[in-house]
Amino acid sequence: MNLHQFRFVREAVRQNLNLTAAAKALYTSQPGISKSIIELEEELGILIFTRHGKRLKDITEQGKVVVAAAERILREVEALKRVGADYVTQDQGELIIAATPTYARYLLPSAIARFRPRFPKVLVSILQGSSSQVSAMISSGEADLVLTPGDLSGDDTLLTLPCANSRPVAVVPVDHPLAGRARLESDDLARFPLIVDDDTFGQQEMFRQGNRMHNVALRAADAEMVKTYVALGLGIGIVEEMAFDTERDRGLCVLPFDHVSDSRTAYVAFRRDAFVRSCVHTLVELLSPTSSLEHVEQAMRNTAANVTDLAANNVTPLRRPLRPVPAPGRKKPVYSVTATAF
Repeated sequence: MNLHQFRFVREAVRQNLNLTAAAKALYTSQPGISKSIIELEEELGILIFTRHGKRLKDITEQGKVVVAAAERILREVEALKRVGADYVTQDQGELIIAATPTYARYLLPSAIARFRPRFPKVLVSILQGSSSQVSAMISSGEADLVLTPGDLSGDDTLLTLPCANSRPVAVVPVDHPLAGRARLESDDLARFPLIVDDDTFGQQEMFRQGNRMHNVALRAADAEMVKTYVALGLGIGIVEEMAFDTERDRGLCVLPFDHVSDSRTAYVAFRRDAFVRSCVHTLVELLSPTSSLEHVEQAMRNTAANVTDLAANNVTPLRRPLRPVPAPGRKKPVYSVTATAF
């Protein structure tokens, strides 16, 4: 049993059981791959694949276990190869962060501003995408760190830590008919077109009244785009509370929901099987202040199911205090956000 056999099995699966394509991808011969897989099957005493003649037809049930184990072993080997280089260059090189647009714009900057003086030789690259896209980036190894509203603790290959809380709010122009309301109810949303970003669009329960869906008229890429179209009077925007800034968004006001009480948690995650450089540890601590080096190392020794429990009481709230400001020509207060450090 050797690593070459595991690589051949993995590549055969990646190439949809086409051994010719697998051989081409690995720069070796098709007969050599076929022979190595058969030898591995004989050593294990099981069939990894069913065959039709010399061609692979399907993966057996026991073969699926072998494939998963081979993937895990090869990831560990690749991680070991990176340890030396990463250890020597842990205070330099590139740090790739994948984040949803809202977190990349509103949650990450303050942490990066404190990170840069400590690691001036580290190039920080920020990739943006939807929750599913950034999750795929960390799972594939394309990114070193991910910031997402999705809880990835179900993935045993990742260490996931909660780092902040935020809640969805409505955004309307200051002269909007609803601008004087203290809070919005579901019925209010039914009266106007809604403008949402990609991540908010996934929270379908917010737009549902009984069995009916509210009118989502425009789906934008990020919160800034949502606010742009709200300012044009095209509808009610729904964004994360952290995306609203009193000074920058002067023509708009923010309104809390009466029917949406739950906040959403932002998670930071990285791979368990990678050597965690000091710069990664530092950025995790900046994003999740209670996640010290000791805490992270403890979490890495625990199963994914226990990670959330370890930090359940250590989430930093991003809910900024609302203060009433007068809307033009109105006696009722409009609620706006007082910017505070988070």
